[in-house]
Amino acid sequence: MKLHEVRTYRSAENLAREDQLAFKIAEVAADDVPLVAEVVEMIGNRIIDNAAVAAASLARRPVASARAQALAHPFSPGASVFGMADTDRVAPEWAAWANGVAVRELDFHDTFLAADYSHPGDNIPPVLAVAQHCGLNGARLARGIAAAYEIQVDLVKGICLHEHKIDHIAHLGPSAAAGIGAALGLPVGTIYQAVQQALHVTTTTRQSRKGEISSWKAYAPAFAGKMAIEAVDRVMRGEGAPSPAWEGEDGFIAWLLGGPEARYAVPLPEPGEPKRAILDTYTKEHSAEYQSQALIDLARRLGPRLRQKAGDLSAVTDIVIHTSHHTHNVIGTGSNDPQKMDPQASRETLDHSIMYIFAAALEDGGWHHERSYLPERAHRPETVALWHKISTLEDPEWTRRYHSRAPEEKAFGGRVVVTFADGSTITDEIAVADAHPLGARPFARPDYVRKFRSLTEGIVGPAEQDRFIATVERLTDLRPEELGGLCFAVEADRLGPAPAHGIFDWKNA
Repeated sequence: MKLHEVRTYRSAENLAREDQLAFKIAEVAADDVPLVAEVVEMIGNRIIDNAAVAAASLARRPVASARAQALAHPFSPGASVFGMADTDRVAPEWAAWANGVAVRELDFHDTFLAADYSHPGDNIPPVLAVAQHCGLNGARLARGIAAAYEIQVDLVKGICLHEHKIDHIAHLGPSAAAGIGAALGLPVGTIYQAVQQALHVTTTTRQSRKGEISSWKAYAPAFAGKMAIEAVDRVMRGEGAPSPAWEGEDGFIAWLLGGPEARYAVPLPEPGEPKRAILDTYTKEHSAEYQSQALIDLARRLGPRLRQKAGDLSAVTDIVIHTSHHTHNVIGTGSNDPQKMDPQASRETLDHSIMYIFAAALEDGGWHHERSYLPERAHRPETVALWHKISTLEDPEWTRRYHSRAPEEKAFGGRVVVTFADGSTITDEIAVADAHPLGARPFARPDYVRKFRSLTEGIVGPAEQDRFIATVERLTDLRPEELGGLCFAVEADRLGPAPAHGIFDWKNA
């Protein structure tokens, strides 16, 4: 890996294309190095993971709405939509939109956290949609996904967005464009312009993850994937982009990030170096914000200890979670969001409240992607009472470990101090989730398949489950006509109630 310094340049300095971050990203994407076996295995794992969480969300309103929008844009050859027959194909950008929302709705797929944070699996829907539409084979699809993950992870390692209140999809648009370009085998110059254009049109604020969090939290990554496809298409037709997008005098760094004097260092593979970044990422065992994964695991082992000591949790007077700056300020009491303590809060907001999550996980001994978020669950008087006894504090050591570049030191958990009415305390801590590569039970292919079987039970038929898994097992050998098999079909009654009509299906209203 080589570190590339990125800063603002005055227009008079005339920064050469070859020295711009977007061009260096394009060079990495266009470098057709062989994929190592572990990377191919992990790409298959993440395709399975995405499909699992998409199946579990098919009947939810935001997913049904996005799917209805997509189905209003039928296209041939087109791309497949989760839940529909492969013959019901739509324009690739709309397939990426519908499938991206389905993947993200439950906040239950993979994650990578460093200087910023991300869900790199959000790259798969746009790359897969383009591969299906353009008749690529499984090997080309895998090449595109590996490149998209590489660029996403490298940007997240080098450039912090959230400290400037920019949403993390500003790293996703460029990575998806790079992955699409890699899958298609486009020249460096084309990928370069597409990456810049995708950055320009997918930079938004973090308000989508603040206060009253709405369904746009799931839509935002899908929008970035859709915009990436459109950006690549425009550039292939000869159009350009604002340049230099990151380094320009009126560009991304100068006015939306650290300012004209800021310096960033983005690691990128050297020419000929394998793209391995997907191996740095990790999935979720629980359907909740990643910073809560380890703490859910801690809660399920801590709950029996608390009951053994006090009989029930009503004897607890105070719980303080000592954790990183990020966890404290984004999903903890450091956010100063009253909605995070409100039983009336939306699912999306509860997903970003470690106080609620830790209380419910203590009581239930675990977490469920549906039951844990039900309004009646959040309104239980004993849960509300426990919830309101929980607070977070930033601990400099946990912050240091959160930002550490050393894999064995990096941590996303915290230390929990529980105080009882008699003044006694119980303290416990956890660094990484059980499913993390360094956790107590690291996820491997059987775990991904088990997650898929669990989340698709009663939604995707057993034969269709088997067919899907068998297709993934042959990923790099798949012929173009077989890529449609990387989606799945369900019976119409599993798609939920028909969503309201909009502009795209106005004639059917």
